[in-house]
Amino acid sequence: MRRSDREISGLDALVQVMERCDVCRLALNDEGGYPYILPLNFGLAVEDGRVTLYFHGANEGTKYDLIRKDNRASFEMDCAHRLVLDEEKGNCTMEYESVIGRGRVEIVPDAEKQAALRILMAHYREPDFPYSPAAVPRTTVMKLVVEQMTGKRRKKA
Repeated sequence: MRRSDREISGLDALVQVMERCDVCRLALNDEGGYPYILPLNFGLAVEDGRVTLYFHGANEGTKYDLIRKDNRASFEMDCAHRLVLDEEKGNCTMEYESVIGRGRVEIVPDAEKQAALRILMAHYREPDFPYSPAAVPRTTVMKLVVEQMTGKRRKKA
């Protein structure tokens, strides 16, 4: 990282930033040589020092086709945005916190789907949110076990 003074280090600090974010952008490898990026709702779990991200969606679509061909993925999430103006000097900057990383995406088996959906709901509301059981068969849940991640923070004093 070029600006080590802005680096967020340590698993706990990175997870705290991730918990404040409300969208995770997932980048998949497209056949045409361009990344395919999509914003997703997410949940996260930390077990034995390893972060797992959970996502959900409809049962079919481009992302699943791409994952079947190449399940390597990168992700990005950011939060705490604030524009900081310095009218006297005629410039501005942006405060933020962000985490980027990579891993491999897998489809969560049906037997684990309910637990994964509870993790997703816990990120936004509560783990025991009474969602309709009829929606579960129409929902695919994915997980990405994070292999590597870094974080960066810009706070103007």
